[in-house]
Amino acid sequence: MKYFYTLLLFLAATHLYSQQNITGIIIDQDTNHPIEFATVYIPKLEKGTTTNQEGGFTLKGIPLGTQNIIVSIVGYQTASQNIILPLNTPLTMALKPSAIEMEEVIISTPFHKLQSENVMKVERANIKALQQQGAMNLSEGLSTIAGVESVSTGVSIGKPVIRGLSSNRVLVYAQGIRLENQQFGDEHGLGISDAGIESVEVIKGPASLLYGSDALGGVLYLNPERYASRNSSASNIEGKYFSNTKGYSTNAGYKSSGENLKFLFRGSLAEHSDYNTEDYRVTNTRFREQDFKAGIGYQNDGFKTDFRYNVNHSKLGIPEEIGEQSTNRAPLLPYQDLTNHIFSLKSTSFFKNSRLDYTFGYTYNDRKEFEEHHEHDDHSAEEQHQDDAYDHTEKESVLDPALYMKLKTANYDIKYNLPRTETIETIVGIQGMNQTNKNYGEEQLIPDATINDFGVLATSHIHFNAADLQLGVRFDTRDIKVNSGIHKSYNSFNGSVGVKTNLTENTVVRLNMASGFRAPNLAELTSNGSHEGTNRYEIGNSELQNEQNIQADLTLEYGSKHFEFFVNGFYNTINNYIYLTPNGTLINNDPVFLYLQEDASLYGGEIGFHLHPHPIHWLHLESSFETVTGKQDNGAYLPLIPANSLTNKIRVEFKNNQVSKGYAFVKLKSTFKQNNTSAFETTTDSYNLLSAGFGGEFIVFNTTCGVSLSGSNLTNKTYFNHLSRLKSDGIFNMGRSFNLGLTFIL
Repeated sequence: MKYFYTLLLFLAATHLYSQQNITGIIIDQDTNHPIEFATVYIPKLEKGTTTNQEGGFTLKGIPLGTQNIIVSIVGYQTASQNIILPLNTPLTMALKPSAIEMEEVIISTPFHKLQSENVMKVERANIKALQQQGAMNLSEGLSTIAGVESVSTGVSIGKPVIRGLSSNRVLVYAQGIRLENQQFGDEHGLGISDAGIESVEVIKGPASLLYGSDALGGVLYLNPERYASRNSSASNIEGKYFSNTKGYSTNAGYKSSGENLKFLFRGSLAEHSDYNTEDYRVTNTRFREQDFKAGIGYQNDGFKTDFRYNVNHSKLGIPEEIGEQSTNRAPLLPYQDLTNHIFSLKSTSFFKNSRLDYTFGYTYNDRKEFEEHHEHDDHSAEEQHQDDAYDHTEKESVLDPALYMKLKTANYDIKYNLPRTETIETIVGIQGMNQTNKNYGEEQLIPDATINDFGVLATSHIHFNAADLQLGVRFDTRDIKVNSGIHKSYNSFNGSVGVKTNLTENTVVRLNMASGFRAPNLAELTSNGSHEGTNRYEIGNSELQNEQNIQADLTLEYGSKHFEFFVNGFYNTINNYIYLTPNGTLINNDPVFLYLQEDASLYGGEIGFHLHPHPIHWLHLESSFETVTGKQDNGAYLPLIPANSLTNKIRVEFKNNQVSKGYAFVKLKSTFKQNNTSAFETTTDSYNLLSAGFGGEFIVFNTTCGVSLSGSNLTNKTYFNHLSRLKSDGIFNMGRSFNLGLTFIL
């Protein structure tokens, strides 16, 4: 290990090749006129600049070899071009006018390309755009992406669902490392704030080739806030008010970049009282969340590194029944107290026409749950005070957590990008994880255990004249040691193959097949007790096997200057699908549920369009439909499958002398009746939710001020979402809410 770190330091400090400056000009393809303020960017180097009045630009200190240049600006299609340095003449790139939004580089796939160049279909959404639609938190915002939903407990707790799969079957990446915070449970959320997150990428389907176990159902890849442009600084303050919960969220950040060194930090605070329906407030859905993110990066001509840190502390009320009707924000008993620390170090060493990427991460998850019967016996005075009025500070001082777990995870990801030929790009790599779980409370949800992962992979992107082919193979092993004596090992080979081709100039088809796997988690292997969050007695099964799946995806996309259309279809077969089922008996008045396995399949997809009517370029008409069906081979339906839904939206964009980046929208989401339910679910009726909003940026006293106003569930509809964990208690989802946001860019 000592020699390994010495090698990394040597790679970071040594320039093994020469550099060159790139000069060029960006022009309009139709008129040949120069384009000012276009962004010219090299993704793998994270170097960029903007064009001047003559459309010219210069990028300094670029390594020799093949480089990919991305050029983007509003009103034009994003352009991508590979060049081989050294160049003998200045570079000229022509952009094609388009009213469709700019493309961004996809980070979650191995070759970091524009979506139009990717073989695999990846959805990308800007977090700010999700917030403008009135999302109260990250999980709610993610559920507006086609094919993504959320298993929710109130508004504070949400677990992402991708095409019917959730919990340990969906892997979340933050700061370039896997987020580990007891994903097996659907009674707690992501433990990460949307403040300081720039965008999210969604891989809908098995991604075990890239990420290993737990990516059987897909990946949510959260891209952190970017640093300031070179030799510049920026800061902003943002605040939001939410009428339904009488809550607020606020955050402030500052970032600055020099020639080589850059840093940023952002802090945020959110507090909400119980959410309101037409008839009542839902007791103890209140919560408080504090979040801090920081980063420091360094880059020279042959090396770049980025260290990020995030700490998130939240106190989340756990609703049980309708009781106290108030707008207090301090959670009642029972509640969760969660602290999540994420450390990550992402580095790259550049060589002539190749590079080495190495990422190291560490997460520390501290989870406590407090309940009434775990108070000390010597605090009668405090008990009397609590009967009169709940005082959270004093309450916490006399409580011990009923459940107290510490989860510590260290991981590494090392990939070498082989020298690229004219037609082939290849990456080989290794990944690994060490994880320990330790209990300190009276109750045990899962036992003390140690998990070790190791995986090795290789993947290639092959460019042909008429098509692009991507393929790869991977081997993984997982070792689980439980302190009670259980010792299990799981192994799996996985692969993927995909092809992308243009049927016409504007029509693209993608066909992908990939396998994935998931090793059983500790809860499935070892549970033997009442699960307070779900009111059932769960019994694990130490003989469970790997879940193994194969999914086929077919995507057809059409895109012209004013119209986009897409159809995504998938079929997913899962061998040894792990599920809970009641056996008809009771223990401690709780129904007994067993973990069993059965082959299963899921199928469905998404279809939609995006229209810019000519010549009304400021008008956007968008529509999407999504459907998924999940069944076991024995004919029983899988649990927690989202209902079919149709979303229609009208959006306008505008600017004038007073307003820049102006927008307004009206959206109607129609969710259909869910009749395909598992043995312990009930059907859910259909409903329609209407929302609308507008906003823009103004200049006030030489300061840019952003204003947004949105309303959700404007008709104050009383309804149940099929994935709400409060539905079984007859508790409605949130009613009408108006959200006001203010941002000052300093």
